[in-house]
Amino acid sequence: MSVDTATVAAQTREDAPRKRRRSTKGSGDWVAVIGTFVVVVGGWEAVVRIADISAIVLPPPSLIAVKLYDGIVYGTFLPNLGYTLTETVLGFAIAAVLGITLGALVAEIRWVRRAVYPYIVAFQTVPKIALAPLLVIWFGFGMTSKVIVAVTVAFFPVIVNTIEGLQNTDHQRIDMIRAMGAGRFEAFRRVKLPSALPYIFAGLDAAIVLSLLGAVVGEFMGSRAGLGNQILIFNSVLDIAGSFAVLILLSVIGFLLHLILVMVQKRVVFWTQVHAVSSGA
Repeated sequence: MSVDTATVAAQTREDAPRKRRRSTKGSGDWVAVIGTFVVVVGGWEAVVRIADISAIVLPPPSLIAVKLYDGIVYGTFLPNLGYTLTETVLGFAIAAVLGITLGALVAEIRWVRRAVYPYIVAFQTVPKIALAPLLVIWFGFGMTSKVIVAVTVAFFPVIVNTIEGLQNTDHQRIDMIRAMGAGRFEAFRRVKLPSALPYIFAGLDAAIVLSLLGAVVGEFMGSRAGLGNQILIFNSVLDIAGSFAVLILLSVIGFLLHLILVMVQKRVVFWTQVHAVSSGA
């Protein structure tokens, strides 16, 4: 056996217990998650049945599941979901482009930082959800106002994390690439932006969920369609189980959007995964 082969074999033997531990830990996590779900839902069902609580006050999970199934298969959940999801994705995309672009300008250009950053900080203190009624009045009851609400809510996590990531770049790496003859843009493209990507994706992760929240809140203020509008309809006829079903659907959509963004991050910021594996995480 050659030296290289022996080294690889030794490394494989060392990695095997580590992989088994990670696999066992992952299985244990899923068991804990499923067990918690069963206990909470079962306890909820039992309390409602034993205490004979009215479905108008607190519907049992079994009734909520029936409403969720009927709404997806026979009802209007899917068309309304498509409407809300369109608002969410558009709002997120616009907020991402604006936040990353303006954040890069603020971090890289001094006069932009001096002129714009104080207004960004001031506007960040305003409760953006409180602007939703005004935006609906200004832009109407259609999709446009809901997209703008989503942009307003999702914009700040992106721009703040972009600025933070670009300003926390290792200056030694910047000095090194500039010593090799790279210009300012080249240093930004090859060093600053890759270093800031973990920060940017953290902002995007928050923004995707906030975009969904903003779209639904905008629909509460006035809308002809969407899951937020569906909740208002259910509440108007005291169908609380239907409202719970929509809330569960929104939770699932938010979680799936988060998972999609995590998958994209693993592909784009792949070197952080390599570092985690090499460090035994």
